[in-house]
Amino acid sequence: MAMADNGRVVCKCTARRSFCFREVTFDEKPNLRNHLRNVSTVPLFRNGLITRCPSVAGNSILSKDARENSRSSILPSSRHQRVPIYVMMPVDAFCIDGSGRPKIRKIKALTVALKALKLAGVHGIAVEVWWGIVERSSPLAYDWSLYEELFKLVSKSELKLHVALSFHSNMNSSSSKNGGVSLPLWIIEIGDHNKHIYYRDRNGLSSDDYLTLGVDHVPLFCGRTAVQCYEDFMLSFVKKFESFIGSVIEEISVGLGPSGELRYPAHPFGDGRWNFPGIGEFQCYDKYMMDDLKMAACKEGKPQWGDRGPQNAGGYNSLPSGVPFFEEGEESFLSDYGCFFLEWYSGRLLHHADDILAKAAKILRKYQENKKTSILLVAKIGGIFWWYQTVAHPAELTAGYYNTALRDGYEPVASILSRHGAALHFSCLEMMDTDNPASYLCSPEGLRQQIWTASKKRIIHLIGRNTNERFDRVGLWQIHANCHHSQAEAVRSFTYFRMNDKIFRAENWNNFVPFVRKMSTNW
Repeated sequence: MAMADNGRVVCKCTARRSFCFREVTFDEKPNLRNHLRNVSTVPLFRNGLITRCPSVAGNSILSKDARENSRSSILPSSRHQRVPIYVMMPVDAFCIDGSGRPKIRKIKALTVALKALKLAGVHGIAVEVWWGIVERSSPLAYDWSLYEELFKLVSKSELKLHVALSFHSNMNSSSSKNGGVSLPLWIIEIGDHNKHIYYRDRNGLSSDDYLTLGVDHVPLFCGRTAVQCYEDFMLSFVKKFESFIGSVIEEISVGLGPSGELRYPAHPFGDGRWNFPGIGEFQCYDKYMMDDLKMAACKEGKPQWGDRGPQNAGGYNSLPSGVPFFEEGEESFLSDYGCFFLEWYSGRLLHHADDILAKAAKILRKYQENKKTSILLVAKIGGIFWWYQTVAHPAELTAGYYNTALRDGYEPVASILSRHGAALHFSCLEMMDTDNPASYLCSPEGLRQQIWTASKKRIIHLIGRNTNERFDRVGLWQIHANCHHSQAEAVRSFTYFRMNDKIFRAENWNNFVPFVRKMSTNW
């Protein structure tokens, strides 16, 4: 890093190259299409399946990584291998009936859908297993009946399962207003008396879709800490579905934050506070995280740094220009204080992932070591691609990824996953840089390359997912190109987001089926 004549910081790091994507064409198979397209004429689908700078604050994780050997094995070349596709269940597939019991909605339609997907060549179904459904009414009272029925239905359809253990709520998601799942009712009751169990912004507004990592080790939940609640849930799940693990259930994703992703809720799109492409806000103002910040500042010998987060970082919908913390002045992210805060903020997120994945890896170890079973632990990260082409990467910083033009923020994440033998689940595989206005300085391509590089260095599997619905040939071709890129290992599997009535419409089904067949065969 050097100073230019105009006084601005010049980054002399090696430039990140963007991949050039080649066009992929699907073989035309009219007989296959004619055989499968009639699913869109079934009344159940016609009406729709669903109702409409170094600091002591964060060094412990990184130094430990340098000492530890990776638990991952060397990945075989998979560039020419098939990429199994899991289709995510509809967002409103479940509901609570009048008696308070969970049930599957429109089970007949779902049964037909599963058969159609199997016939199309889909490998499996991705299912969110909600904490708010299973442990809904009282602590340690697990009701697995809904998932027993669903897993049997999927197994009967000869499909596999990617299970996403979901410790978040999707009530505030704009895509789930008709079928949202809350946190457990007994957690909500605790939160009614103590709002600080949720992440808070500088104005005191809470994001109640996930517990703050500040309570990971605080026994506020009927004598248990948050991490103990997650661990007990995972133990109960494995005990209940042991016969499915490694045979029907092939991948288990463990939720680590909002939308299941390892990040802070810096961009809450469901409640009106944030709109794309705002930089978001830091989420560290619950009393538990503030207490931790104060301790870290005292250890640093700068107790004044522990009073609050950056006060010059703009608001949810600010753009980077004119926001001092994300520029290059004396009070910016490059200052001693800026480095300290970002090390602490991102470091706490890394510790959070490390703690939960350690529990999950221990629970799944016996299945992973059993040669007769095959189960993959998965962790999901967010695809924060806007303002990626700036020096500061402000939208990533507020989300908890200490990633800038001068610092790799994803290599430490990959290191944590590698230690626990976990795969990295990443989105944006349908996106190109040109999909968004140039003024937003977006680069999903650059972000993907950085993630690929980090995963290759740490020898971990990648699992792909699309962020936006794509049924068109161009979007599906882009997904295929990214899953089988000539300069990177093929992703281990791909999660198609998600099943709904649109996918079964003839014009979309005629694109989707050849895409699945192309992804599911060697090329």
